[in-house]
Amino acid sequence: MGKVYLTGAGPGDIELLTVKALRVIKEADVIIYDRLANPDILQEAKNGCEFVYVGKEDSHHTLPQEEINEAIYQAALKYEVVVRLKGGDPFVFGRGGEEGIYLRERDIKFEFIPGITSAIAVPEYAGIPVTHRGITVSFRVVTGHESSNKDHSQIPWENYKTDDTIVFLMGLHRLKKITKKLIEIGKPKDHPIAVISRGTRPDEKTVVGTLENIYEKAKDLPTPALIVVGEVVKLREQLSWFENNKNK
Repeated sequence: MGKVYLTGAGPGDIELLTVKALRVIKEADVIIYDRLANPDILQEAKNGCEFVYVGKEDSHHTLPQEEINEAIYQAALKYEVVVRLKGGDPFVFGRGGEEGIYLRERDIKFEFIPGITSAIAVPEYAGIPVTHRGITVSFRVVTGHESSNKDHSQIPWENYKTDDTIVFLMGLHRLKKITKKLIEIGKPKDHPIAVISRGTRPDEKTVVGTLENIYEKAKDLPTPALIVVGEVVKLREQLSWFENNKNK
């Protein structure tokens, strides 16, 4: 039996891939990859490496998670080096824990390779720090896409009254609900918010607004997209660099 490397691919820019991740990708006999992993990474694989796509999109999954778990397991029975390549980091809404548990229960060796999470990197490319002295001392990362199988939401909206910075991942299609809930719990309608589409990629686009108007301004942006809520959004005026560099 082989070994599985549950590997973070980073947020999109191929140069944000870690040295360790690149090493196992070059050694892989098979790479099982998702939609958010930059496909250019696959070009680093050796000749003869097999590629298995198991991407997920809103309302459309190539394979359900249970079948992805089994596909990884079956690959480990066949190959010596298996890379499960996941966008961002395996533990930040990447379901890496579920895959690791599935493998452990079947006595398959595995290793986690952390990836740079989009929760920090994407705002940083947009010139929005998630913490900043004098403005915010904490930030929270929240899923914007809860499972439809849940009986009730696990998002503790009432706790967000005092949060400094809130980062929602995979929340573009629920942007109207998110802004409505934040206003309902007491956030001002003019509270700053930004939506960053395809962050760290060449076609990155950032739209800045308020809780009251951001939906109309950003609803048609392409996915993947990330939402940042908080006063730190205002710092983009001084710190924007990535999109400015592209325009020079």
